[in-house]
Amino acid sequence: MHPTLSKTFPNENAALQVYTLGGFRVLRDGIQLDPRAWGREKALHLFQFLVTNRNRYLHKEQIIDQLWPAASWEAGDRDFRVALHAVHRALEPDRAPRTEARFINRLDLAYGLDTSQAWVDADAFEAYLATGNRLLPQDVSAAIENYWAATDLYKGEYLPDRRYEDWASAERERLGVLALSGMTTLADLEVERAPREALRLTLRVLSIEPLWEEAYRAQMRAYQALGNRPMALRTYMDCVNVLNEALLIEPLPETQNLFLEIKENGKR
Repeated sequence: MHPTLSKTFPNENAALQVYTLGGFRVLRDGIQLDPRAWGREKALHLFQFLVTNRNRYLHKEQIIDQLWPAASWEAGDRDFRVALHAVHRALEPDRAPRTEARFINRLDLAYGLDTSQAWVDADAFEAYLATGNRLLPQDVSAAIENYWAATDLYKGEYLPDRRYEDWASAERERLGVLALSGMTTLADLEVERAPREALRLTLRVLSIEPLWEEAYRAQMRAYQALGNRPMALRTYMDCVNVLNEALLIEPLPETQNLFLEIKENGKR
């Protein structure tokens, strides 16, 4: 790892590696778990729930209420115990009976993922972004390096197979906003050095969220840097149309001023 890259998260050589962005997969000691290892869907749900809440312990009742809200207490308790056993078996198939679990910790009746034993791509993604933000504006080159590392990790939305689960929605939205903001910041930083890369980043942002106005400005600057003034002006009109159609608002003064600046430069 380059010395300017973030080291504020467990490294990728952790015993358990969990990928959540754009898809879900788990590696144990470098070997990817077969999806069939979970045995049952409820076990997979439980593990993904614990990953989503990885920075805290949750009481068994809270877990049951979130995962199986329609179940009676008896049925929910049974489902939890069966699912937890399946999670342990998937993560540690060779664990000896009556020994402490390696990855899922228990504190009385509360449970949580042992983050000292696990690397989660979402945590690494956030750490890279935070380091990039911290390095600006003193070390732009190092900041760019961290933003690219974050962008490379963001393969897509958080746990897409749990798109309709309430317990995953807040994390999905939070990470999505961070990704859009980070990619837009990176596009702005790359406009002069690598305008085509900046353009590619803005296209990705707008494919995810067409109302992200900052990306339109970065895209206009990228086209301007490439000498394509007509496309820069067209990007502004796309922004106008999208905002008007969806929200009945005009672009921000900053966006309008950039449009006028590009338009006036073309007359010189």
